[in-house]
Amino acid sequence: MGSETQSQLHIVDFTDESMKPGSETWLSACHVLKTALEDNGCFVARYDKVGKELCDSVVFAMENLFGLPVETKAKKTSDKLFHGYLGQVSWLPLYESLGIDNPLSMEGCQNFANIMWPEGNDHFCESVNKYAKLLGELDHMVKRMVFESYGVDMQRCSSFIESNNYLLRCSTYRAPQMDENDLGLHSHTDLTITSIVHQLNNLNGLEIKLKDGEWSGIDASPSLFVVMAGDALKVWSNGRIRPCEHRVIMNAKKSRYSMGLFTFSGEMMEIPKELVNEEHPLRYKPIFDHYEFLRFFDKEKIKESDSRIQAYCGI
Repeated sequence: MGSETQSQLHIVDFTDESMKPGSETWLSACHVLKTALEDNGCFVARYDKVGKELCDSVVFAMENLFGLPVETKAKKTSDKLFHGYLGQVSWLPLYESLGIDNPLSMEGCQNFANIMWPEGNDHFCESVNKYAKLLGELDHMVKRMVFESYGVDMQRCSSFIESNNYLLRCSTYRAPQMDENDLGLHSHTDLTITSIVHQLNNLNGLEIKLKDGEWSGIDASPSLFVVMAGDALKVWSNGRIRPCEHRVIMNAKKSRYSMGLFTFSGEMMEIPKELVNEEHPLRYKPIFDHYEFLRFFDKEKIKESDSRIQAYCGI
């Protein structure tokens, strides 16, 4: 099932106060990040801005959210894949999730809450928005480090970040019953640029498939976040970065909550010219329409990451 440790995964310590852009610590971390994304498609971020109190507040919000009737949760629909409600699926009986669009803004959180609670829910909005903004700060730092580690013009980094759309995917996994297996979520890679996954209530379950084919479990902690590359980051990197294959195994005896901050490109995404050379010739069409890629996946249902990327935009 994979060991309950991230010892085989690279760790980047964002709690180190000396890690400022341009510093030795920053440059060293950029090197670790690049190696991690190319090897396993992910790394573990040690990041202490969220804290246990906020985690507990978000867990309380999740308990209220997933305690709502299925008919209420199912009202969250979307024409974008993975942005609505998913649950009551026969082949994933333990899993249930909801997507909050634009969670870094209070308006986005309120729009979602108004669907679930027509009378409003201030606690939910305040907790989730504060939490999402802190994950957004981590995401921005990661993307700056990715740009820097590949020598891409940093002036383009800000516009790239500004073009990103965010989705906060709230997930719960119930404990398996006697006649059920422990698969919480099947092995897959995300269709995102990046995904930041956090096991909220100190229950393990997330496992990463390493480049050698072994599965490695991730210890749950308020200060540990798994930053994963998605399919779109592989395209952006001209094939250098490996999308992270992961799954959830549910061994806990009570409900497990996790969050994923997913990023999608709201504009046409281009492969940087710095990432195309004789050693790395252009592998994909230079312009990538992210939401069209989601529609392509929804239609074709190609499960294997490399195959669907190649089918959509390979050259």
